[in-house]
Amino acid sequence: METGSIAFILICSALVLLMTPALAFFYGGLGRRKNVLNNMMMSLAPMALASILWVIAGFSLSFSGGGSFIGDFQHLFMNGVDMAKNSLFPASHIPDGLFSGFQMMFSIITVALITGAVVGRMRFTPLLIFMVVWLLLVYYPLAHMVWGGGFLAQIHAIDFAGGDVVHISSGVTGLVLAIVLGKRRDYERLEYRPHNIPFVVLGAGLLWFGWFGFNAGSALAANGVAINAFMTTNTAAASAMLSWMLLEKLIIGKPSVVGACSGAVVGLVAITPGAGYVSLWSSLIIGFLVSPICFFMISVVKKKFGYDDALDAFGCHGIGGMFGGIMTGIFATPALSPDKDYVGLIYGSGNLLLANLLAVIFTIVFSAVMSLVIIKGITLFMPIRVTDRAEAIGLDDSEHEETAYPTFLGLDS
Repeated sequence: METGSIAFILICSALVLLMTPALAFFYGGLGRRKNVLNNMMMSLAPMALASILWVIAGFSLSFSGGGSFIGDFQHLFMNGVDMAKNSLFPASHIPDGLFSGFQMMFSIITVALITGAVVGRMRFTPLLIFMVVWLLLVYYPLAHMVWGGGFLAQIHAIDFAGGDVVHISSGVTGLVLAIVLGKRRDYERLEYRPHNIPFVVLGAGLLWFGWFGFNAGSALAANGVAINAFMTTNTAAASAMLSWMLLEKLIIGKPSVVGACSGAVVGLVAITPGAGYVSLWSSLIIGFLVSPICFFMISVVKKKFGYDDALDAFGCHGIGGMFGGIMTGIFATPALSPDKDYVGLIYGSGNLLLANLLAVIFTIVFSAVMSLVIIKGITLFMPIRVTDRAEAIGLDDSEHEETAYPTFLGLDS
């Protein structure tokens, strides 16, 4: 047990939690004025919901037992999880309770990410029900399969901080929900613009700040791997931000603040699967290439297929996570890879790339199918979409009876 590592992971855990209210500002600013509180509430609610569910069953289902697809119930209500000693994870440098607390923060932000795809039209109560069931049937199994010794770990796929578990799962789920819900009432007839760009900047800045805890903390120790993850995280975010700005300059003629923030976020997403496995120079490439891919998905593919992924949860997190997982299979270095027979393609072996491709495909299919089953099941008992009138007046009023700003005729959009 290392006191330095304990202090480091405590701070990283708090940083990851900060990412959820940061996301609330990011999503709140991107949405419409009349829905800002609802957008933020959809991000904030998992801080309560996912925290409690993690203590009750989430940790146990994710990190106990030797099953291929999900854990068992031996640690329900954190039974047998020592807050001062390491008894469950011999290779770890931190107490079991701290490891659990760090991982809990990941479950919170993951389920919050989904909501960006459905803003402006989904009822709050069925969304909360969906979150609970989704955590039980999608997130905890994926966490077990990747980080708990399950199926994806057994095929030697690697995911340092959540490309599969966090970003692909949430992005694909958001796409499924967006399709099932249908388009917003004014979609393709009204131009949607962010109502508060300073909120977007605040949210993106705090997400970048918190992401150091997200990625560097996934080393689970204050060591060289954490430093590598810290540096690759910042480099990929910076490279992707610059790349997005250049794209907008070339295509639109002017770089935008929202575009710069979006670029930083997709860079952070893309480096997450390999932050502790890839070199600093390769993080430059990962960041620079992910922006054109996500930009194309958002500006071309989404319009072509006509799905209403409102705040581009799939376009940024789903696509960015897929790209990052594949890039990890190409650039993971022999010095940092956990299995020396599974290294990046550029180092002479295709084993890891194949394993990561299989993991990406499995995560897409598993998340999509399970999410569709869950949301269709909920529709059997209650409507999931707000009424047309409620959507017109805004979800702040219809779902929460609150208003973020004074309403002035002609400005409430």
